[in-house]
Amino acid sequence: MINLTPSALNAVRSAIAGAASPTGGLRISVDAGGCAGYKYMMGLAGEAGPEDTVIDQDGVKVFVDTKSHELLDGTTIDFVVALEGSGFTFDNPNARSACGCGKSFG
Repeated sequence: MINLTPSALNAVRSAIAGAASPTGGLRISVDAGGCAGYKYMMGLAGEAGPEDTVIDQDGVKVFVDTKSHELLDGTTIDFVVALEGSGFTFDNPNARSACGCGKSFG
């Protein structure tokens, strides 16, 4: 299960409301790369793929592909507004290491 904090849910709802094309939810995945081995990928998506897990949290749908699901299981995603910048943060219990930017893990 992936959990979005209330702040993250509000940020996603705002992005969906402002999207230029119809959006069904938020796609979250993990790709090889980044400075720690894997990098988090996020973006709006029209619909779930045929092998996606669909998580509905307070009316926001999150699509996660099968390969990424085990690497993201138990992750909490937050949206933080700070002087240094705003963005999503990931608290991933499966990460053994992480880079300084917080966008990649190993």
